[in-house]
Amino acid sequence: MSEHRQIISGRQRHVLLLSLFGLAFAALVLRAVDLQVLKRGFLQGQADARHLRTVSIPAHRGMILDRNGEPLAVSTPVESVWANPQELAGARQFLPALARLLGMEVDELQGKLARRADREFVYLRRQVNPTVAAQLRAMDAPGVYLQREYRRYYPDGEVTAHVVGFTDIDDRGQEGIELAYDDWLRGEPGAKRVLKDGRHHVIENVERIRAARPGRDLTLSIDRRIQYLAYRELKAAVQKHKARSGSVVVLDARSGEVLAMVNQPSYNPNNRARIRPARLRNRALTDVFEPGSTMKPLTIACALESGRYGPETPVETSPGLFQVGVNTVRDMHDYGRLDVTGVIRKSSNVGAAKIALSLPAEDLWSVLARAGFGQVTASGFPGEASGLLMDWRRWHPIEQATLAFGYGISVTPLQLARAYTLFAADGRLRPVSLLRIDEAPRGESVISARVARAVRTMMETVVQPGGTAPAARVAGYRVAGKTGTVHKSVAGGYAEDRYNAVFAGLAPASRPRLVAVVMISEPQAGEHFGGKVAGPVFSRVMAGALRLLNIPPDDLDPDDGVLLQAALEGPA
Repeated sequence: MSEHRQIISGRQRHVLLLSLFGLAFAALVLRAVDLQVLKRGFLQGQADARHLRTVSIPAHRGMILDRNGEPLAVSTPVESVWANPQELAGARQFLPALARLLGMEVDELQGKLARRADREFVYLRRQVNPTVAAQLRAMDAPGVYLQREYRRYYPDGEVTAHVVGFTDIDDRGQEGIELAYDDWLRGEPGAKRVLKDGRHHVIENVERIRAARPGRDLTLSIDRRIQYLAYRELKAAVQKHKARSGSVVVLDARSGEVLAMVNQPSYNPNNRARIRPARLRNRALTDVFEPGSTMKPLTIACALESGRYGPETPVETSPGLFQVGVNTVRDMHDYGRLDVTGVIRKSSNVGAAKIALSLPAEDLWSVLARAGFGQVTASGFPGEASGLLMDWRRWHPIEQATLAFGYGISVTPLQLARAYTLFAADGRLRPVSLLRIDEAPRGESVISARVARAVRTMMETVVQPGGTAPAARVAGYRVAGKTGTVHKSVAGGYAEDRYNAVFAGLAPASRPRLVAVVMISEPQAGEHFGGKVAGPVFSRVMAGALRLLNIPPDDLDPDDGVLLQAALEGPA
C-alpha cells in the first residue's frame, strides 16, 4: 500500500512539473506574440527614438575667384571635436592623452567638461587638422566624437586680405567681400535621418530629408597677378621709407573695374589667432586724406571748361607767395610767369589758387562733386568712407584757394583713382566695381572730351624732365600723372614733419587703359615728396600691369628700340 502511494505521488509530481513547464512555455509564447506582433510598432518606435537621429549635412561656402578664375577663397572639409560629458566622465583615463592631442592642459579639459556636465554636447576643439582627427579616431575614447565642417582657406593670404576679408569659425563673413556678399556665398545645410549605435556612430543612412545647397561662387574684378605685383611693390616701399602705412589702387579705365587694391600693413586671414584689429581695415576705401596737388588737374579742368583758360594761358606766380586775406599761399620756389601747363608741371600752389579764385565757386564745386568727391563710390564694400567736400556756399576765399591744391577736402585712394578716370575716358565717369563685369557702363559725362585730352597732355609733362615726377615714367609708354606732397593735419593745424606722399596717373597716355593711385603715409627715411616716394611705386606697378595685360607700348624710345604705336593714337 505504501509502495502504491509512492508511485502515485511520483506520477503527480511528474505531471505537475510538466504542467509548470507547459505554462512557462505558453507564457513565453504569449509574450513573444505580444512583443513581436501586438506591440511591434510601439517598440520599434521606442528603439528608433533612441537610435534614429536627424543630423545636419554641412554645405560648403561658394568660392571667391579673381577675374581669370583663380581661387581667392575656398572651403576645405575639416573635423571638429565634441564630447558627451556624461559618457566621458566614466573614462577619465583617456583625458591626459586627449588633452595632449587637443593642445590643452588636463585641468582645462576637465573644467570644460565640468561646466557642461549636465549636457550631452560640448565642443572640445573646432576645426582640427587631419592628423589630429586621425589620431582621435584611432583613440576611440568613449563620449568623444568628430563632426564634419568646412574651414575657409585663402591661397594668397595677406596679398588679398583687405579685399576678400575672412569668415568666423562658423563660416559667416566678418570682413571685406566675405561680409558684403555673405548671403550669396553662404550655403544652406541639408538634413538626413541616420541610425546610430550605442557609441553614437552612424551605422546606416536611413533617408535624406533635405539636400544641402552649396553657396554660389563669386567672381571679382581683381586680377590676381596685378594684385600681387602691387602688394609686393607697396610693401617694399613702405619698408624702405619706414612709412606708417600705404595703399595702391589700380582701375581699368575702360570699365571702372578694380584690378588691384592693396594696403600696408596687412594681415594673414588664415591665422585668425594672430589678427590685430588695427590691421583689418581696407585703407584704400575707409581712410581719408587730403589729396594735395593731385587735385590740381581737376582745378585746371574746371578752368578749361570755363573757356577763360587754355594750356598756354599765362599765370603770374611771382614772387612765390600769394596773399589771400590774412593767409598766405606759398610755392617751394619762385616759378615766375608760367602758362597753365606749367602750373601742372611745376605744381604751383600759387598758380592753382589764382586760377581757382578766378572761377565761380559753384562751378568748381560742381566739377568736384560730379567727379565723385564727398560721396561713396557705391562699390558695395562695408565701411566705405564718403570723404568730405564742403558745400560751396560755405566757402571763404581761402578755402576756395586751398581746395585748388588739395587742402580742405578729404578723399579715399579709390575716390581719387576714380576721379582720374575722367582724364582716361574722355571726360566720362563710370561706377567702380569690385565684381567682374562683362559690359562696361556708359557712365556720366563730367567734362568734355576736349578738356580731358588737354589735361591729360598737360599731365604728361609731370613725368618728363623738369616735372615733379620723372621717377614715375614707364619705359616704352607715355604716362600722364600728378604728384602730391601733403602736410598731415593734426590738432590745431598741420604737422611740419609728417607727410602723405601721393601719385595719381594713367597709361598709356595715347589711349589710356589703366589708372593707378599710390598713397604712402608718413615716410620717415628722409624722402617725403610724392614724386620720389610714390612715383617709383607707380612706375613699377604700372610697368608690370601693362605687360601682364599685353598692352602695346606707345612711346618711341630709340635707346630701347621701342616703336611708336601710331595706331593707338585716338580717343580713349
